[in-house]
Amino acid sequence: QVQLVESGGGVVQAGESLRLSCAASGLIFRITTVGWFRQAPGKQRELVALSYSTTYTNYTDSVKGRFTISRSNAKNTVYLQMDSLKPEDTAVYYCYAEEARPPGTATHWGQGTQVTVSS
Repeated sequence: QVQLVESGGGVVQAGESLRLSCAASGLIFRITTVGWFRQAPGKQRELVALSYSTTYTNYTDSVKGRFTISRSNAKNTVYLQMDSLKPEDTAVYYCYAEEARPPGTATHWGQGTQVTVSS
């Protein structure tokens, strides 16, 4: 059974940084796309960042220039470096991964890690 385990969440003040990690285990096939989503209280889950490869990434506009997604394929781990955090970044952050299972793909989610940014 595939598991995604996030770590690195916490409580910080505005302007500070956090680094989230997500380690995948139980994989049978290769991980292709990985990413981070977040869900604030009373809001829908939204995309934060996606990594289609080690060089091709995509970010939602509100985090561009502040967040950086990276991955280690050898370790089956994805990271989210979050700098210049703002109170509006407060949310539960979820790790996401697509596993290439022929003839299609399987999607996996982590359990979420809380990030709280105080003003």
